[in-house]
Amino acid sequence: MPHESTCTVVKGGGTYHGKQGLEYFAGISAQTAGTKALCMHLVTIPPGGRAKPHLHRNHESAVYVISGVSGMWYGEGLREHLWAHPGDFVYIPANMPHMPYNASDTEPCVGLIARTDPNEQESVTLLDLSATGTPSPDV
Repeated sequence: MPHESTCTVVKGGGTYHGKQGLEYFAGISAQTAGTKALCMHLVTIPPGGRAKPHLHRNHESAVYVISGVSGMWYGEGLREHLWAHPGDFVYIPANMPHMPYNASDTEPCVGLIARTDPNEQESVTLLDLSATGTPSPDV
């Protein structure tokens, strides 16, 4: 039977460990709400934590920083860098290599993520930068 679209409330609290190496609070996705082209989750980067270098094949991402401060290495070989503070919005184009991290030793960084992939983890492609001779940036 085809899924009929309707408005849906997804109760918070469910978590999962993403391929990127971070903990996510499951929100809106194809699995939870039957979305066709969108997912939205909360991510927490623990103090001193970082994601594995990755990209989202053919899907754009946007992050709103709720609390904490995140740095992010991005671009070819993760050679470019930005800082995101509470209240900042970060746009990540489709297929853009990136590696967000939390430089704080004491405060977690929490962000609200929206992505054009309704299945969230399907488009995640982990990157092995050592295979290209490009060292992973230290944080």
